[in-house]
Amino acid sequence: MAASACYIVLGLIVMVGLKGAEAQRAFYVFGDSLVDNGNNNYLATTARADAYPYGIDFPTGAPTGRFSNGRNIPDFISQSLGAESTLPYLDPQLNGERLLVGANFASAGIGILNDTGIQFVNIIRIYRQLEYWEEYQQRVSALIGPEQTERLINGALVLITLGGNDFVNNYYLVPYSARSRQYNLPDYVKFIISEYKKILRRLYEIGARRVLVTGTGPLGCVPAELAQRSTNGGCSAELQRAASLFNPQLVQIINQLNSEIGSDVFIGVNTQQMHIDFISRPQDYGFITSQIACCGQGPYNGIGLCTAASNLCPDRSVYAFWDPFHPTERANELIVRQILSGTSEYMHPMNLSTILALDSKN
Repeated sequence: MAASACYIVLGLIVMVGLKGAEAQRAFYVFGDSLVDNGNNNYLATTARADAYPYGIDFPTGAPTGRFSNGRNIPDFISQSLGAESTLPYLDPQLNGERLLVGANFASAGIGILNDTGIQFVNIIRIYRQLEYWEEYQQRVSALIGPEQTERLINGALVLITLGGNDFVNNYYLVPYSARSRQYNLPDYVKFIISEYKKILRRLYEIGARRVLVTGTGPLGCVPAELAQRSTNGGCSAELQRAASLFNPQLVQIINQLNSEIGSDVFIGVNTQQMHIDFISRPQDYGFITSQIACCGQGPYNGIGLCTAASNLCPDRSVYAFWDPFHPTERANELIVRQILSGTSEYMHPMNLSTILALDSKN
């Protein structure tokens, strides 16, 4: 059989198995622990969530490598696409038909900069994640042929979450860190934003055409920072300043890139405002607290890691934060609701429902 005919037959078999190409939109995830769903399980690193009580509310009741009590943001986005959750790229089960669902390349601890998270040693830095996506595309091309692969990639939804660790696990990791001696905060933000623009441009070059780009959350308000820096329960002003400098400049580069490309490829996700809603009015969202982590120890349960020896809240659904840094499953679900249908305050220039409606007409 000729190679092209072989591709067509294989492609038909695989697409039928996935309920048709039109019904299935591939989904790719890049970034850090907020969106990692298990890649770090396969690496020799301390940045991992593969032990109890992580995953306590996941459908299997077992830890998965997600930094959550259950599902994370990518899981809820997959659900909104009518798809199963993507597998971590390093998962041996990611092959055959499952490749066409998409893949998650995220790795806890990474940042925009290569020196972010160096204390975690073996993590998949962002440019390596992009190389893995290119490798993935070659694997898919061998399965369904180059034309179908290009269609799959160009028609996919992409999520990228970066930036928080460049502050928490780099600039502010220790007093007088190397980066804080090198740059004052406004110049550091300009530097990492310029580096982020290169990453986003590279994503476009290798096929991304719809990319959700999340800003940082309110960095100074997470339980870990309250435990270390808060004097009266208020958010850390310095970390909040970092987020307030970073997020508007991220929107600026999104606008610049979209203008250069001539299309709304990049979509800004205002996760800072989404989190501030919980933090300023937790009761409005059914939370009893947005300061104390469900799992941890010390003030605000914000010290150290979430482990079997930690304090553990009995009802995770009433906590905004699961561990010292990461939202609970319920908070993740609320964030994705805003991604889907949020106003321009939360999603710029449009929300995910609008994207899906627009793209379904093409």
